[in-house]
Amino acid sequence: MTPLLGTELAERGVAPDCIQTIELARDVLARVGDRWTLWTITVLAPRPLRFTALHERVTGISQRMLSQTLRALTRDGLVTRTAYPQVPPRVEYALTPLGRSLHEAANGLVQWVRDHQADIVGNRDTFDQTLPTNTATAPHA
Repeated sequence: MTPLLGTELAERGVAPDCIQTIELARDVLARVGDRWTLWTITVLAPRPLRFTALHERVTGISQRMLSQTLRALTRDGLVTRTAYPQVPPRVEYALTPLGRSLHEAANGLVQWVRDHQADIVGNRDTFDQTLPTNTATAPHA
């Protein structure tokens, strides 16, 4: 959240602890809603993985983006990073109990999509058929 929004909420009389909750909720939802977080969590759900194995399973992610994603997940306490003192060095990533709870919540969302897939596809088809031919200049409601 921008400091400006926090200031605006404070001016509206929102309690500081509520502002902190709103800020954290927005931050966590942005993280969970990014392109790679849920996929990384899903890939780690069955077992801990080394970076290379994880990179192979999260198709399309760059090594840099995977590193950033894992760092953010570790910071939030969703993933652990365990370095083993051996040659060559071995590092494994695993879900924490908090990360497992996020995985369960994400599975609920996936199940919702499965349950409503036909409705969503039908609604999209209906919407797409009613679009004006020139959508670039058509106003949106």
